[in-house]
Amino acid sequence: MSVALPVLAVTLAYVTWRIRTWFPVLAAVVTMALVPALVSPLQSLIARPGPPPMAPETGFYPSGHTATAAVAYGLCVLLLRSRRLAYGCVVLNAAVGLGLVRQGYHWPADVVGSWCLSVVLLCAAAYAVSRSSRRSSSGTPSCRSGPS
Repeated sequence: MSVALPVLAVTLAYVTWRIRTWFPVLAAVVTMALVPALVSPLQSLIARPGPPPMAPETGFYPSGHTATAAVAYGLCVLLLRSRRLAYGCVVLNAAVGLGLVRQGYHWPADVVGSWCLSVVLLCAAAYAVSRSSRRSSSGTPSCRSGPS
């Protein structure tokens, strides 16, 4: 969280300055706010015990750290629209998940569950951003709106 959220904040500031529209930034902020709003209740509801170094504590499924990193970096890729960043995002999130499992903070299923939740949240954000960009460019001609 101490790295992913500041990276997202810088990206949000850049995107706001660069494209001068607020909707993609708002969609990203709402998506990021949904992470703890969904993860915390799921952790309490499932109450899964952690791996041996963390036992007997409960509330490890899904991993909040993994979900935060995946959604924050995924939103950066979504907003910046860079294929190179997308590859880096996948590698970085794989490293985060592997590190959490290797250090004994989470079971592998905790990480995979967070990735699944993150994909759902990022798909919803991508849909909202794409709908907004289509709506804002509806008055300008496009390649598809030529004569038939």
